[in-house]
This record gives sequence, structure tokens and C-alpha cells, in this order.
Amino acid sequence: MSKVYLLLGSNIGDKKDFLSRAIDLIQEEIGNVVKASSIYETEPWGFECDDFFLNQVLEVTSSILPDQLLNNLLAIEKKLGRKRELPIYQNRPIDIDILFFDNLIINGSSLNIPHPRLHLRKFVLVPLNEIAGNFIHPVFHKDISELTKICNDDKSVRVYEQYTHQTANLMSVKA
Repeated sequence: MSKVYLLLGSNIGDKKDFLSRAIDLIQEEIGNVVKASSIYETEPWGFECDDFFLNQVLEVTSSILPDQLLNNLLAIEKKLGRKRELPIYQNRPIDIDILFFDNLIINGSSLNIPHPRLHLRKFVLVPLNEIAGNFIHPVFHKDISELTKICNDDKSVRVYEQYTHQTANLMSVKA
């Protein structure tokens, strides 16, 4: 089993429901959700819009290989109404990014692991630090806690909903 970290994001519609539905589909189609960060409300990054995002990081164990993982995640996004169009940064009901896949480093045409911009984005680092602060980035050789401290991103990231025991029970359904 591989350990995978995923970032979920939504900034249109019932954002919290999109995150919840994405978690359900990840549990069904990807693997066991072991940990989930709190949900954070964050400013858009890379484009201008008035709709803030809800973001959450998941730790998932899975037997799926990286390329298949990407395909499955794209299919989940499509099921939840995501349309991938240009420009790349735009409003979306759901976005699921692969942050890490074990300690693999993959630089492909359609798949890059670790996520190449995660160290620049507080909306990724803050929730990731909550559940995996000691994880060592395989390229930068710094833990997530250190990367969070040195990140220059000044966009707003605030707790929207704390992780709860009820969420923990949801996560253990597919053990």
C-alpha cells in the first residue's frame, strides 16, 4: 500500500458538500482515507475572483499506481461536475491534486509528483502541515512544517471547520 496526500478544493456551489462527496468517491475508488485536515477557507491563488475556496488535505492509503490514480481522480472530478478548460486557473466545483505519492519523484508530461507548486501555496501547506508536518519533501529535503514557515504566500488561509470525531468515524468506514 502506498501513502498518498491529496488536496481537495472547491469554490462554487455547495463547496462543503463537494468536498464531502469527493471524500466518499475517493474512499470507494482510490483507497482508505486515513487522515483528513480541517477544512480551510482560502483566497483564490493564481487568478482573480470573489469566491473563496474551501480546501482540505487527505492522507490516503492505496494500491493504485500513480498514473491510474491520476486517471481515477480526473474521473471523480468529472463526476462532480468539473470541466477542465482554459485558462487553467478558474472557478470549479472540485479540484483534486496529488501532493505526494510515497516519496516518489515523477516528472512526466501529464503527471508531476510531488506537486510542483505546493511549497509556494499556503492553502496547501497549512492543511498539509496539520496532518503531516513531519513529512519530508523528497525534492527540498525539508519537512512540511519548515516549508510552511518559510513560504512567502500572503493569501488568506483560515480554519472554516475543525476536524471532528464525526469526521474521524467517516474516515474509518472503509478500513
